Amino acid sequence: MRLFILFCFVAFSNFMVAQHKAMTFNEAKLQGNAPEKLDTLYKGAIHTETIPGVFKTEAEQEQLIVAYTQLLQDLGAFLKKNNFVWEHPTRCFNRIYINKNGTIDYFLYNFYVNKEKPETNLSEAKIAEFDRLLNAFVKDYRFSVTANENFAQCSPVTYRN
Repeated sequence: MRLFILFCFVAFSNFMVAQHKAMTFNEAKLQGNAPEKLDTLYKGAIHTETIPGVFKTEAEQEQLIVAYTQLLQDLGAFLKKNNFVWEHPTRCFNRIYINKNGTIDYFLYNFYVNKEKPETNLSEAKIAEFDRLLNAFVKDYRFSVTANENFAQCSPVTYRN
């Protein structure tokens, strides 16, 4: 019996370690974590007149924007420190699901595909390296703003060196 419990613990631990937090929107959907599902578990960060959000006041929203900007700058510094070089400015869309304590539960992204200039699109190898580094980054990253509930923030981004 003890051996069975130990086996289950090790198997479960390996599953938890192997789980990716950062992935494309399509990968999230394939894993059963489509944005439509996650959006029922994480409220939008910004509160508007028509859409209730977690950060309601102008001051709270300003703090959120500063923290989100810092996250993107920290990611850029992490990529640079790990010798990741963008071949050219690269447009992307991010949706980040943040636990109320500030940990990143999911970081979903999609790179824009340029059909008119396919040579400017990222190679599969470059996307895989970005994904590997992004997962390493979000593993221990703590968002500097917390809330009373889980929240999500999204935006288009242009990544560049």
